[in-house]
Amino acid sequence: MLLFTPGPTPVPESVRLAMAEPTLHHRTPEFEAIFKETRELLFNLMATDEVIMLASSGTGAMEAAVTNLCHKTLLSINSGKFGERFGKIALASGLENIEIKHDWDTPVTVEEVIETVKANPSIDAIAIQISESAGGLRHPVEDIAAAVKEINPSIMVIADGITAVGVERINVEYIDCLIAGSQKALMLPPGLSILGLSSAAIETIGAGKGYYLNLASEIKKQKQNTTAYTAATTLIIGLRSVLQEIEANGGMGLLYCNTARRAKATRFALEALGLHSYPSTPARSMTTIDDKDAKEIRDLLKNEFGVNVAGGQDHLKGKIFRINQMGLIEIHEMVWVVNAVELALAKLGRRDFDGTASRVFNEEYFKTILKKEEK
Repeated sequence: MLLFTPGPTPVPESVRLAMAEPTLHHRTPEFEAIFKETRELLFNLMATDEVIMLASSGTGAMEAAVTNLCHKTLLSINSGKFGERFGKIALASGLENIEIKHDWDTPVTVEEVIETVKANPSIDAIAIQISESAGGLRHPVEDIAAAVKEINPSIMVIADGITAVGVERINVEYIDCLIAGSQKALMLPPGLSILGLSSAAIETIGAGKGYYLNLASEIKKQKQNTTAYTAATTLIIGLRSVLQEIEANGGMGLLYCNTARRAKATRFALEALGLHSYPSTPARSMTTIDDKDAKEIRDLLKNEFGVNVAGGQDHLKGKIFRINQMGLIEIHEMVWVVNAVELALAKLGRRDFDGTASRVFNEEYFKTILKKEEK
């Protein structure tokens, strides 16, 4: 079975083997050396002033960011399940929440955010997804962050990059907190989250808030190559292995390039079959198709062609399917996925199978190589 859900993603064999080594105690020089090396690799990935690893899912990092960086009012951008979650975290933490809400296929605009910030001077933090995985859309986060900082530099910008970090290069110049999760582009099992922090964020955190999710205590400890509480040792060992494997396969730049090419080629291939891309601004992390036969297509992909893709949540349940683009994905596997979608459509009597999907995918994905050869 090919796992093509946008998290959890497949874990490379080399990483699984690294995590299968005998367990290390987290308060030892041996593990501290691994932790130090992993931190150094994370600084290259996140490009932020500080990085923190938490033994939690991405939601734990989202809560830590909100509770430590927002003291009054959070502006949350809700274009999906995970944008909605930021608002729920704020309210559960006793904070005020102002929400800009859209359909799940529609990104927020810079102008909307500017207008809301100017009308609500109590806003001291904004939380937004870079890639909102509920519908597979991309928000213009970098432009929004720059605009917000121009209005009020003290407003903290929290960017959920759980399905964006490791997918594309993110400009963190005006982002104060960038969040990543282990089970997405980092190709690990769930249970480890990462926060990249700006110097301004560290000042805002001060003594920190809360107990387990107190970022001040974690910053202090992790600078010493340990953690405030029990570290997710096996996942951190796996993270080091993942980042080393990416470097051995050409580095982050090549990974970003290949991901962009693969996502574009997949979208073009499926649209060539007459299918429709759901989000108006597609993220590179996944390909999302809305279709009246979404459930039937998913069932055929899984039961007859050995491909497991994700469906939709809430009002989109049974109406969309989402194909993962995160991580080190073999091209022949992605070709089989688009080929399987075409076969599923043929079985549903929607169109004859003629190899259109694989042909369009290959033409789009490899055209840059062909252009280089022509030169």
